[in-house]
Amino acid sequence: MNSLDLLSIGDVTYDTFMTPSESDAFCTLRPKESFICFTYGDKIPVKNLETSIGGNAANNAVGTTRMGIKSGLVTTMGDDDISQTIKAKLKREGVSLDSVITQKESSANFSTIVNYGGERTIFTYRPQRTYVFPENLPATDWAYLTSMAENFQDYYAKTVEWVKQNSVKLAFNPGSRQVRAGTDALRPVLEVTEVIYINRDEAESLTGLSGTENKEKELLQALCGLGPKKSIITDGANGSFVYDGSRFLKAGVLPVDAYERTGAGDAFGSGCVAALIKGKPFEEALLWGTLNSASVIGYVGSQKGLLAESDLPKWLERAQSCELKVVEF
Repeated sequence: MNSLDLLSIGDVTYDTFMTPSESDAFCTLRPKESFICFTYGDKIPVKNLETSIGGNAANNAVGTTRMGIKSGLVTTMGDDDISQTIKAKLKREGVSLDSVITQKESSANFSTIVNYGGERTIFTYRPQRTYVFPENLPATDWAYLTSMAENFQDYYAKTVEWVKQNSVKLAFNPGSRQVRAGTDALRPVLEVTEVIYINRDEAESLTGLSGTENKEKELLQALCGLGPKKSIITDGANGSFVYDGSRFLKAGVLPVDAYERTGAGDAFGSGCVAALIKGKPFEEALLWGTLNSASVIGYVGSQKGLLAESDLPKWLERAQSCELKVVEF
């Protein structure tokens, strides 16, 4: 009998969210050039300050745990005070930390997010770290592999070997650094992936396609052509698209105003993979992901708004009343 349902593999961060006073900032929004500016050398008032655990793997582990999945985290962390705070919060969420490697004299990943006008600008700090892949991972049917820092390739290679040896179903959500590394660097992972989910820009980058609006079928099939059995593309207000190997599905979005967008993609992924682990069809998996994402953007941070399994009935009712549907296209 498997000890866990899912292992989330990737990085963890500690996030600080700042909302500056809009009267003390200058913002320019253009189609290709957008800027937020502050007076050089000035003291900028902040009207709201919050902290949260972040990082794609941690967000997925917490999100799936709240959905009733027995999830564990696989990562390498530091041993400073912030790292200890991260571990304590993850334990309170019920995430297994048995596969977390602690690296002495290393600090935590840290991000500062400036929230302005419903969008965010992120400053990230990643200390030098040697990722150590655990020797003995607990048995699991599913794994979720996501973003890591620059020296990720050896860790990814060991993940692929472990997936093959244990017949694990792999959900893959590459980060921006992995997408920039290119298809050849990711090919070993792609070839063992059960389902990949990324946004449209990332999908175009990996496949080499461009101008794919209204050509979602071609883009989804091109992703599967790289190795994954199933592909999911998220596209903001345009919703999400799935190719499950035979059918093409599309889900709309819930009409809600975004307060802060950090973690929206991770929320979608955790809701979707939780449904798949529970044996739900893709139609329901897309709904779970969409609703989880809609909840998260109503709060500051990537985890505060993550839904619990007990929240789903009222959110599914809300989706029905808003005529949110998943349809073949």
